[in-house]
Amino acid sequence: MRSHSGAYRFCCKVCCKQFSHSYVLKTHVRTHTNDRPFCCYLCSKKFTQSYSLKVHLRTHLGERLFCCKVCDRSFPHLGSLKGHMCTHFDERPFCCEVCNKKFKRLGDLRVHAHVHGGTRPFCCEVCGKTFSTARHLKTHMSVHPGEHPFRCSVCGKSFTQSCDLKVHMRMHTGERRYCCKVCDKKFTYSSHLKTHMFTHTGERHFGCEVCGKKFTRSSDLKTHMFTHTGERHFCCTVCSRKFSQSGHLKRHMLVHTGERPFCCEVCDKKFTRSSHVKSHMLVHTRELPFECEVCYKRFPRKQEFRNHMNIHAR
Repeated sequence: MRSHSGAYRFCCKVCCKQFSHSYVLKTHVRTHTNDRPFCCYLCSKKFTQSYSLKVHLRTHLGERLFCCKVCDRSFPHLGSLKGHMCTHFDERPFCCEVCNKKFKRLGDLRVHAHVHGGTRPFCCEVCGKTFSTARHLKTHMSVHPGEHPFRCSVCGKSFTQSCDLKVHMRMHTGERRYCCKVCDKKFTYSSHLKTHMFTHTGERHFGCEVCGKKFTRSSDLKTHMFTHTGERHFCCTVCSRKFSQSGHLKRHMLVHTGERPFCCEVCDKKFTRSSHVKSHMLVHTRELPFECEVCYKRFPRKQEFRNHMNIHAR
């Protein structure tokens, strides 16, 4: 009844803001003290409210409860959906009270407010210089190209930020704290889980402007672009042959080393490629997956099928 009657109001001693309940005031005070008692057991990120932690956990679990009715894209948070909806209608509901600049997301407005308030919450761990946005800090770090004070005790790799070293250590510990809720596959980084989820949803956000082919990862698109530009950045140190993809170079190196890492489980015959094992297995299963549409003759391998089709093409 207090919230309706206005009685027994609790006042913040820092900013004089008033509340109807003591527990609401207690939560509010944490915004001044920066006390964050609720900690994520997966990534150690801390929050001022238990509800915020509950919402945050959806990013690890892959839960996407809020769906866009325009494009069917789903999001883990209601705020993310609201921000996304602005991309369809170009709405900018968040306005700066100082300069009247408008933004699509509340987070963008809050970052912009640092420009007027003079606050610089992002600090460089190398020189102590502070910045109003994380992006400005990231740009600044380029002035310290040779300074990497945080060194990995396992492999010796060094980093400019302690948080980067902390993330890097997962590679050595084998820690995979991010789990896919669909197939239970685990990942070292949240970004890897996010990319993996596209294999279940079928989403391909990165499209090639040349041929229209779409990819789940920006790195895959970048690699694909080499097929259009003809660039070959990966060079064999033995024969100097060049390749557009590191995977192609890695596969090529087997020619020089003589390695055959892919083995048939039936007869132990070894191959340089997994696709060769798959093709070889047809010898054991006696499958003939390639059928000629002209004479209906079947073949175990695609190359044999293509050679046969040339007979009809003559």
